[in-house]
Amino acid sequence: MKLISSAFEHNQTIPSTYTCDGRDVNPPLAIADVPANTKSLALIVDDPDAPAGTWVHWVVWNIDPHITEITENSVPSGATEGTTSFGKTGYGGPCPPSGTHRYFFKLAALDRALELSFNATAADLEHAMDGHVLASAERMGVYARTR
Repeated sequence: MKLISSAFEHNQTIPSTYTCDGRDVNPPLAIADVPANTKSLALIVDDPDAPAGTWVHWVVWNIDPHITEITENSVPSGATEGTTSFGKTGYGGPCPPSGTHRYFFKLAALDRALELSFNATAADLEHAMDGHVLASAERMGVYARTR
């Protein structure tokens, strides 16, 4: 399975448009080579370099496995967004307090749809996915604020 973005290459800088310094909208993501028996996809975007520990920027599940892209500033139709470390649902872009941070966009193909409440967290999602991941893909971008 593959997860790519036309906005940034793997291990390269995420454009400020997709951060708190810009429009703070999700970047476009393209999905390919999803296993045929996939029932749903799940996406977690997080920053393991945050001072207080891993900071979750986006949590989305029950993404239709037949979609090939998540367009900029959108949520796939029928998918559910969970609660981020910002304490709200929806995408919250990179906004490191200092230094360069890594942002991991992690996609999982699942053998079932998930029944989670709308305010579920990344930890809740990871627990629900346990034992149901058929394949996974990852894209990592970096960002440093230029105050």
